[in-house]
Amino acid sequence: MSSPASPVTTEKPSAYQDLARGARACLPVCISVAAYGLVWGVLAGQAGLSVLEVLLMSGLVFAGSSQFVALDLWTGNPAALPIGALVLAVAIVNLRYVLLTATLRPLFASRLRPSALAAIFVATDENWALTVAEMRRRPTGAAFLVGGGLMIYVSWLASTAIGRLLGAAIDDPAAFGLDFAFTATFLALLLGMWRGKGDLVPWLVGAGAALIAARLIEGNWYILVGGLIGSFAGAVFETRARRDRLA
Repeated sequence: MSSPASPVTTEKPSAYQDLARGARACLPVCISVAAYGLVWGVLAGQAGLSVLEVLLMSGLVFAGSSQFVALDLWTGNPAALPIGALVLAVAIVNLRYVLLTATLRPLFASRLRPSALAAIFVATDENWALTVAEMRRRPTGAAFLVGGGLMIYVSWLASTAIGRLLGAAIDDPAAFGLDFAFTATFLALLLGMWRGKGDLVPWLVGAGAALIAARLIEGNWYILVGGLIGSFAGAVFETRARRDRLA
């Protein structure tokens, strides 16, 4: 006579268990984050950032894609640093986190507290995806997100600093293909966000606007122009698609 199947547990794990599981789940991710961080650190050194500035940017901004954008806008002369353009560019790139973190609301109490905001600070694309998948499998707490986020945070902070120190010994990053890292990074991001043919038109509109702005406007404003116009085009097409579905 076969024994009865064991019941599926729905008991919520402790915060410590969630923290440990989140950290373990993000260990493989940390390897790719570290490789990405090393490249950014090398390029940051070539752009003129000191080790302290690298640590401050990685520790306070903690967003790889927007840090690459900021690096492309960076100038060696502090007086000529386009602060407004930097802030706006980083904000545009990070707008996706408003939607991503909204899906994590079930992890927190009915009212957002400082501890919840601290947990959201360490949210990245990688540990967000792992957390959402974990939420579908079993009862999960915010500590799972924090555990993975802290692992990624330490990996990013350490690798960017090491990259900056190693970069001091590299005279010509182009000889190692590191000058292409910025372009390669965003090509990878684009492929990861591809949802179908509907994305093609906004991307082409944004790219076209950026190319025109690069010819007509001095400096790196083409990044903002392409991002804003491409985002607007995407919003227009998404609105039309929703209306067509409801019609």
